[in-house]
Amino acid sequence: MSSPSPSVSVAAAAEGATAFYFDTPLLDEHSAELLRSVNSHGGYAYTSMASLAAGGDLRAAEAAREMAWEQLHSGPSDSVLPVWRDAYSLACLHVARLSYGKGEGVEALRALDLGIIMGGTLLRKDLQGAVDVVRRAIRVEEEGKKLVEKDMDRPEILSTLPIRSLSSKVVPKRSALSLEGFLSEFVLSGYPVIITEGMTHWPALTKWNDFEYLKQVAGHHTVPVEVGNNYLCSDWKQELITFSEFLERVRSNDSADVGPTYLAQHPLFDQINELKEDIFIPDYCFAGGGELKSMNALFGPSGTVTPLHHDPHHNILAQVVGSKYVRLYSSSFSEELYPYNDTMLVNSSQVDLDAINKEFPKILDLEFYDCILEAGEMLYVPPKWWHYVRSLTPSLAVSFWWSNPDNMEES
Repeated sequence: MSSPSPSVSVAAAAEGATAFYFDTPLLDEHSAELLRSVNSHGGYAYTSMASLAAGGDLRAAEAAREMAWEQLHSGPSDSVLPVWRDAYSLACLHVARLSYGKGEGVEALRALDLGIIMGGTLLRKDLQGAVDVVRRAIRVEEEGKKLVEKDMDRPEILSTLPIRSLSSKVVPKRSALSLEGFLSEFVLSGYPVIITEGMTHWPALTKWNDFEYLKQVAGHHTVPVEVGNNYLCSDWKQELITFSEFLERVRSNDSADVGPTYLAQHPLFDQINELKEDIFIPDYCFAGGGELKSMNALFGPSGTVTPLHHDPHHNILAQVVGSKYVRLYSSSFSEELYPYNDTMLVNSSQVDLDAINKEFPKILDLEFYDCILEAGEMLYVPPKWWHYVRSLTPSLAVSFWWSNPDNMEES
């Protein structure tokens, strides 16, 4: 049975044209200089459309955004000139400003999200400030639901796990582990650990399992998602959809038409400050003088798989809603895990743990750690440790990457 469509309205602060308005101080300050820079790189048509947009022409704003979009996709991402990313942000601000002025809050929010996701840094604070204004004006009414409404069927779930699961070494659990103990027993020795009682103060533990709350604070935002079994499969692709649509896919887990949909390693909290206020950076990330590198969302339906791979930094995976199965192999086993030779995939294993090929016999005898990570638990993954992750239920988690100070070697 399909869920009811949410009713959406934009609440005006006052009547008249000034009711739908947000400030853009950086745009006002840097617009002329930015357009001159775009002109110097041959963007004459863009500059013409952007000037019309500044005068109130929505179609010109949309045309300028499309021109900048084409520049962003004219070659490899690292070859795109930074000026075109800022030009894309400028056009998105104009589209958002003019759409919002017409009372079209949802379209304005989509333009702002695209500017944050794809644009440069010059106008980022204008985009984020406008998001706060527009989102507060959008009201979503939705019947309350839970993402995870019942306990998982453990025997059934365990039957879907890779061969030998939970038969080797179980990741140890430590309750309210001290920073000194974390640093000496696990970081410096280079071993994983599950920390319990470290997230009890997070509002996200209750709020994020509330379907209505998530739609209210994030539903109209546009987010980049991965669609397909995983990034190593031929059916894998990326899409931009609203967070509401993403949540419906996660909740229903109906992949017959579009495939499993996953929000992976995305800086969602740069877009949606309300969600950021629901979590806290664990003090463990700063043990020994560490420096936080990234804080990303990992949201997806039951059955989502992240293939066996390793990451360059220390990682705390904080499970907020639902459960995951995680398997970890020491970084010393890299050769036996058959990494790809391709430069882009050198941190990924050719071994599919869900269907191990006879071409990769070495992995069958390797020792590993594994665990079922439950809501409210944090898993520490040492740098370059190989790990495979499978969501056992709809799952919302946050990963925190940090690096050691220069005077401390990575594990």
